[in-house]
Parts: sequence; structure tokens; C-alpha cells
Amino acid sequence: MSAGPQFTATQRALILLGSAPFVLMGCAVHEASQQPVSLLPPAPAPGYRAAMPVPPPPPPLPQAPASLSRAITTLLANFNGTAAAAVTSIDQGWTAAYNGNRPMPQQSVSKLWVSMTALDLLDQGKLRLDAPVVVRPQDLTLFHQPIAALVKGDGYETTVGELMRRALTMSDNTANDRLLSYVGGPEAVRAFLARRGIRNIRFGPGERLLQSKTAGLTWRQEYATNGRFYQARSALPSSVRLAAFNAYVADPPDGAGAAAITEALMRLKQGKLLSPASTRHLLDTMAASRTGRARLHAALPPGWQLAHKTGTGQDLLSRNAGFNDVGILTAPDGRSYAVAVLIGDTTAPMRARQQLIQQVVEALVANRG
Repeated sequence: MSAGPQFTATQRALILLGSAPFVLMGCAVHEASQQPVSLLPPAPAPGYRAAMPVPPPPPPLPQAPASLSRAITTLLANFNGTAAAAVTSIDQGWTAAYNGNRPMPQQSVSKLWVSMTALDLLDQGKLRLDAPVVVRPQDLTLFHQPIAALVKGDGYETTVGELMRRALTMSDNTANDRLLSYVGGPEAVRAFLARRGIRNIRFGPGERLLQSKTAGLTWRQEYATNGRFYQARSALPSSVRLAAFNAYVADPPDGAGAAAITEALMRLKQGKLLSPASTRHLLDTMAASRTGRARLHAALPPGWQLAHKTGTGQDLLSRNAGFNDVGILTAPDGRSYAVAVLIGDTTAPMRARQQLIQQVVEALVANRG
């Protein structure tokens, strides 16, 4: 009988280890220790949401001097009529306002947006200030239009820049409407406002349509000369005129918030609406304005500077629909403020309206901090 396979001592030891519990250093290795070990963090329990980092709170908005806010509120709340005002610090960013978001009639304040639209086209290379323009009899409008005296025969030859100068410094309605048609009409101005993110500022249909509708008339070109607009307006029944006047002041198609205007003026001064050259041109032209000497301008202390645009609406009996002045005031220390005072519907006499606008300037000078 064979003695069977012969094993070395090492082979016999391995056989014995395979058939017996493995002991290492006196500790048994359990079956669970044979499972693979994961190096990833444990999965979160059901319903667990990882903590997200909390962003820091936004910096607080700059606050207007409390004394200025109180002064503006007191002035306008005690005024005999519907009025709004806003003062914005161009350097610090705060705004003090009363009825600041309420749409008020702009009237000729809206000439600013026409000129901005033209200068924006200049910045795009689509317009030249020295480009020739002809003002013809069919371009005449109504109310204040000193350029009308120059329109004879086939028309008056001028330039885009001269139309802008007349519109801003003289508030010439025909110069402004001719510039408006040159840049593409009301839709072009509205597109500029939208593109620049200028909100709560409406642009109306132009002087002829705006003023005739406010009076209760449908525009006819014959109204542009020889006082025919005034004759036609006077011939209307009082009920028609009153209904049209009330509709205008209740929802002005050229309505704008005072705070929206001061924000736009702030952005203009900061160079955020036009090129540096166009910004300087517009502000210099506004500074040369001849209108409204008894409004913002009358309250300026020595050393202050003003670039502004006025607006004045129609009267009906003892009521006025739109008496405004908006602009940028610069103090001797270099700090600048955008100011808008808009009177929308009032029976207060003109002197009281002028004084309200002046008092807002006086409040700013005394309380600007």
C-alpha cells in the first residue's frame, strides 16, 4: 500500500491554516471585514438638505437727508394742486421725493428725450448736427414757435443742430417737432427710452396732436397760423373743452414720474446715456436755456450752475395742466443734483407755481448735508 503524497513542513502548515480559523496576533478576522471599504463620505439621510452658504446682504441704499425729505413733503403737501418733486444726488445716489412715481404732464420737458434720441443717432454715426434740414409751412405747429417767422415761401433752411438749440433753449415747438420727424417720429424716441431702460416716462404724439386733443380738437394744419387754433378752441362748447382737459390731466400721454426724470438726468450726467461729447453738448445747450427764469433759476445761490428744461401746459378757466422745470444743479463744491418739479393740475396763480419750484431749490441748498 502506497504511503500517499509526501508534503514538506511548509505545505503541511498551509493545509492546516486553510482548515482552521485564521488567527492573527490573537484577534479573529470576522466575515464582515472582507467587504470592500468605500472612501466616499456617507450618503445623506433621506430628507437631508446640505447647508448652502448665505450670501451677504446687499449694502443699504443711500438715504436722503431727513430734513430735505421733510421739507419737500411739507412744501408739496400744502400746495394748492397736484404736484410732484424729486431731488437726486448724482454723487451719492439718494433721492428725496414726493409723489415721485405719479405720472405728471411733461409738456415741453419731453423735448429733452427728442434731443437725446438725436444725439444717440449721432453717436451711432447715423446723424450729423450740421446736416441740412428745411422747415416748410406744413411743418408749423402751434403756441410758442419763433422759428415760424423765418419760414417763408418754400421753407427755411437750417440744420439739425440749430433745430436742437432752438427746441432746448427757446422751447420752440416747431423746431422740436421738425427734429422729431427727422429722427423717426415718436416711435424712435420711445425706442430710445426703452433701449436705455428709462421707465415711467411716456412720450406723446408730438405737439400738434397732443395740444389739439387736450383742447378737445382734431388737428388741422390751418390751425398753425393766424391764431386759428385759438379761434377754433374758443368756439368749442365748454363741456367739450372740460372733458378733454380732465382726460388729459387724469392720464397724460406725455406723463412722467419726477423720480424717473431725475434718475435719467443723473445717468445723463454720469455719461451712461450718451457719449462724452454728446453729453457735454446736451448739458451745455440746456445751460444756455432762456426759458423759465422765474423757476429753478431764480432760486440759485451765487456760484451754483443750472442746466434745465421747462414745460408749460394749457389753461382752462382758472386751471393749468402742466407747469414744470427739471434740470441738473451743480454747487460750488462740485456736487451735482438732479431736480424735477412737476405741477400737473392746479388753480394756483402762476406766481405761486413759480414759488413752489423755487422753494424746492431752497430746500435742497439748505438741507443737502
